[in-house]
Amino acid sequence: MVGLGSTAQKLQTVAERAEKVYERMNKLREEVEETQQTVDETKQRVVAVEEELAEQRAVLDAIAEEHDVDADAVAAEAHIEEAEADEDEGTTNGDN
Repeated sequence: MVGLGSTAQKLQTVAERAEKVYERMNKLREEVEETQQTVDETKQRVVAVEEELAEQRAVLDAIAEEHDVDADAVAAEAHIEEAEADEDEGTTNGDN
């Protein structure tokens, strides 16, 4: 009878471990679903921001054209100045 008692105890231990694994899997499944929902919501916000940015760019281009300003040249100059400032900042911080 001692053998049956230890077998029952081993089965109980296995059952308890299986239950813990099942609980962890369910929790992980919930976390994955929440993460997927967050990703979907973020994607929707990004699309909305991109659409708004396109609208703002169209308005800016129209204003620039009205005032004979080359918006692309202004943007390029701003990027060059920003890159030069970043480069200068990198050399003053000892990065280069």
